[in-house]
Formats: sequence, C-alpha cells, structure tokens
Amino acid sequence: MSRVRPCGRAVVRSRAVPKRSPLLPIFLVVLVDIFGRTITIPLMSIYSEQFGATPLEATLLVSVYAICQLVSAPLLGKASDRVGRKPLLLASQVGTFLGFLLLARASALWMIYLSRVIDGATAGNISLAQAYIADNTDAKDRTKWFALIGIAFGVGFFVSPLLTGYLIHYGLSAPIYAAAGLSLGSILCTTFLLPRARLAPAGEVGGLGLSIFEWKAYAPVFSRPALSRLLAQFFFYALCLSTFTSGFALFAERRFIWQGHAVTPREISYLLGYVGFLGLVLQGFLIVPLVKRFGESTLVSAGFISLVIGYVILGPCRDVPTLIVVSTISSFGNGLLRPTLSSLVSQNAAPAEQGVVFGLNQALNSVAQILAPILGGVLIGRGQLTFWAWVAAAAALVGYVLARSSRARSVSADGYGTTLH
Repeated sequence: MSRVRPCGRAVVRSRAVPKRSPLLPIFLVVLVDIFGRTITIPLMSIYSEQFGATPLEATLLVSVYAICQLVSAPLLGKASDRVGRKPLLLASQVGTFLGFLLLARASALWMIYLSRVIDGATAGNISLAQAYIADNTDAKDRTKWFALIGIAFGVGFFVSPLLTGYLIHYGLSAPIYAAAGLSLGSILCTTFLLPRARLAPAGEVGGLGLSIFEWKAYAPVFSRPALSRLLAQFFFYALCLSTFTSGFALFAERRFIWQGHAVTPREISYLLGYVGFLGLVLQGFLIVPLVKRFGESTLVSAGFISLVIGYVILGPCRDVPTLIVVSTISSFGNGLLRPTLSSLVSQNAAPAEQGVVFGLNQALNSVAQILAPILGGVLIGRGQLTFWAWVAAAAALVGYVLARSSRARSVSADGYGTTLH
C-alpha cells in the first residue's frame, strides 16, 4: 500500500520498501559453516591415527564433541531467547574457528580432543539456524525453507570433500586450515549479512531454551503421540547417520583397495563428494515437487527403506563399483529424511513450542552421536566391519517401522500442525 504525504506544494507518493528476506543470509551462514565442518569429515579419524589413536579413540572424537554439544546447545538457545539469535550464532562460530585452529596445530592426541571440546562446547549453529527459520516462515512453507539447510549440507558434502582431496597433497593439516578459514568466513557472513531479528515475546516462537536435564519440561512433548513418534524417528535417523559418518573412513581404509593400495582420505573425499552432489540435486530441485506429490510422511518411509537397503548391501561390500551403488541408494534416503522430518516435527508443535522442540531434536541428535561412535569404534577395532554397517541398517529399519505405523494416524489431539499424509 502506498502512502501520500504533503511536501511543500508537491505531493510525494512513497512506497513501502519490501523487506529483504533473512533466509538468504541464514542459508549463506549455514553453507559456509557446513563447508568448514564437512571438509574435515574424510580425514578426522585417519588424522587422529597419525597420533596413535585406536579405532575407538578415533571415533570417540565424535562422541566427545556430541557430549559437549548436548550440554551447551540448550544453554546457547536459552541465551538466544534473551539476546537474539545473531549474537549466539557468532559465539558458536568463534568457538568452531578456534577449535579448527587448535586441531590443525595439534602435536598430540590430547590436543585433538581439546579442539573437539572447544568446538562442541560452543556448538549450536544448525539448531539456531533452524529456530531462525521457524521464526520467519509459515508452517506451509517450512519444508521448503528447511530444505535450505539440506541444500547447504549437500553443497558442503559435494564441494568440501573434493577440496579436501586436493588439499591433502599439502599434508593432512592443510584441509583443517582451510576449514578454519571457512569458519572465519561464516563469522563474517553472520556479522555483515544476517539481520538481527526481533526478540520473540513470551508465547511466540521460542528459542532452544531448555536444558537436556530438564526432562519434566519435555514431558508435554513426549505425551503427544504424533510428536513423540516423529522425534523417535528423528533419533533413529540420527543414530543411523552418525554410525555411518563416524566410522566410514576407518571402515573404508580397512575394506577397499584402490589402484593397488588401501583407500586414503583422498579417495574417501571423492566418494563423499559424489554423495554430496546427489544430495544437492535431490534437495535443491526435487524435494519440493516430491513433497507436493507424495507428502512428507510417505517420503520419510521411502528415505528409511533406502537407508536399510543401502547399508545392508554395504556390509559385505568389497569392491568400489558396488560401493558407488550403495552410496547412490543411501544418499537418496539421507536427502529425503532431514528436511521432511524437520518439517513434520515443526508442523506438529505449537508456535510457542518451536524452540523447545528443536532443542529436544538437537539433544536426541547429540545422544545418537554419543552412542553410535562408541559402538562403531568397538566393532571396527575388533574387525566386525560387516556388522558395523548392519547396525546402521538396523537403526534405519526401526525408523521405517515407526514411520509406517504413524502414516495412518492424525497429528496430536491438541490440533497443532497438519494431518500426516
């Protein structure tokens, strides 16, 4: 609507300037942050082995990070309710930057662990970004905007591993220095591009305000059948994904031969780049039409069954061509599950519960990241490579059973959200 106001003799017609959407900057913030994090995935376990780490000690790096995140992320979220999302995003990103610098300059295994403690103690970027998206979108558009985070993961898993494969020529620490540089870029994106959103009044969309230890506050969420089933599905998805990501590098270097030698972080990086490319295509171009055609809950079931098939085949897999087929199947499942489950969880929560539910989501993700690497490290250390892959398949199978049992049921009786498809 235009407004007419007098200005001397002339009449000036002014137009309201449309607000710039804050969601493009949040995408850039998440993208650069994911770049920094995914660049280290192909080499973290193998990097730690250079300092004498056993398979269990190598995978425990993920668990240590997750334990710190489990405690700190709700505290960051609670602070974001008071001072806003942007300052806490900056605090989280600075911790990541310092953690990467220490990791790159590590001269002993304890320094690697300390770097993960620093990073985990300030972790919360993705949860804060999800809450920021929930603050600024309608429920009907939320899958599309949550897919932005999935696209960022896809781009990160596509570009960063390829960059890692190249930088490894200059030493194992070179990609980590690059990750620190990208983390610094994320800080700059947040500082100069991300609008400082208003603080949500009481009763509106909340932050990630509850501690993992405040279980009584979470009781109302778990008492609602539809929402509790969705959170359970998310947990088993996170358990499956964490089993794979925390152990795959160790699995691959022990199982596969490429051009006469065991695969190295370089080959692992290129494979993860291929997986990232598939995820990018799915979440960048196909997810919205698929949701419109089939609905989120149907896609959740399809995503879980894809992971079951992929990881069952991965167990006895011993050649690279079959590994590529497995990666194609599992990337389809991962590409579907993150945005659709996040959207369904958000749709089934009241506006004032968004932050609480995302905080609980992050807590469940952290619990999965604590348990899966420990089990994976034990199995890989004992040479149980096939069983390790089947643990990931079993977690996905439980998620599939939960998803199938939920499809015919409506959302919670209090009426929040929409009917599950």
